Amino acid sequence: MSPIILLLFVAGYFLLLLGVAWYTSRNSNNDSFFIGNKNSNWMLVAFGMIGTSLSGVTFVSVPGGVGKEAFAYFQIAIGYLIGYVVVAYVLLPLYYKLNLTSIYNYLHGRLGFQSYKTGASFFILSRTLGATARLYLVVKILQDAILAELHVPFWVTTLIILLMILIYTYEGGVKTIVFTDTLQTSFMLTGLVVCVVYILYAMNMNVGEAWQAMGEKGYSKIFFTEPASKLFFVKQILAGAFITITMTGMDQEMMQKTISVKRLKDSQKNIITLSIILVSVLVLFLFLGGLLHLYGAQQGITVTGDKLFPEIALHHMPSFVSIIFIIALISALFPSADGAITALTSSICIDIIGMQRNTSMTDAAKKKLRQQVHLGVAGLFLLFVLVFYKINNPSMIGVILKVAAYTYGPLLGLFTFGILTKRTVNDTIVPIICIAAPIICFVIDTYQKVLLGDVQIGSELLLLNGFITFAGLYIISKKAAPQNIA
Repeated sequence: MSPIILLLFVAGYFLLLLGVAWYTSRNSNNDSFFIGNKNSNWMLVAFGMIGTSLSGVTFVSVPGGVGKEAFAYFQIAIGYLIGYVVVAYVLLPLYYKLNLTSIYNYLHGRLGFQSYKTGASFFILSRTLGATARLYLVVKILQDAILAELHVPFWVTTLIILLMILIYTYEGGVKTIVFTDTLQTSFMLTGLVVCVVYILYAMNMNVGEAWQAMGEKGYSKIFFTEPASKLFFVKQILAGAFITITMTGMDQEMMQKTISVKRLKDSQKNIITLSIILVSVLVLFLFLGGLLHLYGAQQGITVTGDKLFPEIALHHMPSFVSIIFIIALISALFPSADGAITALTSSICIDIIGMQRNTSMTDAAKKKLRQQVHLGVAGLFLLFVLVFYKINNPSMIGVILKVAAYTYGPLLGLFTFGILTKRTVNDTIVPIICIAAPIICFVIDTYQKVLLGDVQIGSELLLLNGFITFAGLYIISKKAAPQNIA
């Protein structure tokens, strides 16, 4: 497939996004950018959030990981269902009751100003690292498939993609993203289904025959029952539940779209619908992973991991499938990047700068400041993508889960302490506790062979981090003073 032809399809796809952005961003203001004027359709939000939840990393890393870990990822997906129920019926009622724009304002009212700043700062750190890791993977694939042959440097490719994202999110923010994410999720799922159908056709198999072949190769194993293994099903299910609670329910990007729905009940329907569709899609990704490994063995393909799906789609499938794959991959890229840039802009403006608390600023001045922050966040993304390019880790989904374990752990501890206890904390010491917890986890993770023997710590590092944070907060807390009733 000619890189010029692929590039033309990418350009056409971007023009379609621009058209949607122009239409949806008319008469937009700061409320449109931050929370979609609290008027988003819950069905559109639910469908669009599938793309945000999956990202380009899921698109290539989950299928690529089947060769090494079989269907173990489905254990985490089971935990996702549990986590989404907690988000829908514990966290969302809290956010709607307080009428929050930034969910970290809850920490301000419950624990104090330093706790609030600490929570927002950890979100900014986590989302910046996680989103840029996702962005790097997809940009690298586009670079190798299209731009490298045109002698375009990697940094230029990254800059162009970030400029594309900036252009269609600059005015409308969340109001625009709700619609563009829906469009992009549709393209991504179309690409997934087309690739599954083509490989089944090329191998002359039906679904049952393919499943049997995967079983013979050991690809379809779901549950791992060795307690010491990092893939032990209890660990994986618990990790999946808390990954969802933190990376969805305590994440400004995901909640920014969710609370843009007017009514709590509709927002809850959004989350539950999202959970069911998301797990179904992940099953299809795992099935695709098994197919890719079977097809790759049949064709004598030696690449593995994140490189397997792009290699087969771009060099061992017909041109029309290659085009669909590229469009689907970009569709997986944009929802995770555009939402992250928008959410980080919102958090910096509201939580760190305190724009909403500044009553002396005019709406025009606030809009100008928000746009400047938006540009700054995009520049930060460019920097971190280039850093990941230098590191060049072979499996980015592992990197992202590890980053989440270290950076979302303090958020898990803060929110859990606030919700489950009525104690007050020494607010000035909270940042120290939240920084110390990931450091302790890093030491445990680095020396786990010495400290724990054969017991392996995987995704459950997030739980340990949250527990250490919670314990630290409890140590520096005291019982709340009884309120005097007149």
